[in-house]
Amino acid sequence: MSGPLPQPGQRAPDFELPAGPDAHKVGTTQFRGRPTVLAFYPADWSPVCSDQMSLYSAVMPEFERYNAGVLGISVDGVWSHKAFAEDRGIHFPLLADFEPKGAVARDYGVYDESTGMCERALFVLDADGVVVWSHVSPPGTNPGADGILNALEGLDSERRPVL
Repeated sequence: MSGPLPQPGQRAPDFELPAGPDAHKVGTTQFRGRPTVLAFYPADWSPVCSDQMSLYSAVMPEFERYNAGVLGISVDGVWSHKAFAEDRGIHFPLLADFEPKGAVARDYGVYDESTGMCERALFVLDADGVVVWSHVSPPGTNPGADGILNALEGLDSERRPVL
């Protein structure tokens, strides 16, 4: 059973997941001090997921303008992620929420029991790991990057001094 969806203003659940076959793990604590985008997606190689992850790779320079890190998360294994990232030119970590299957997605309230996959969900965390924006897309819908960029812009404007 999935937990409740973390809401804006709540601390996001911390986690660490394998980022490749070398057993290297990446998680939320490595991104403290900068905004983080968590992009949960159903499956490597599916058409919508391929387009979505490729889009985020293409707009990485925009995310980097806000010093934001991006983490892709699905229940696929590390070897699938490796091949998928190499084939699609994805240059941010794809994390394997593989075993126990969907544990992190469950913590974020976005594990779909009926399909055994993550829902397509986005979370933007501030530098302290607090949720500032989230979005769960309807099945088969690519959420694009506008919502993420708007949330990052909002964070950036909060840090700017008022003149």
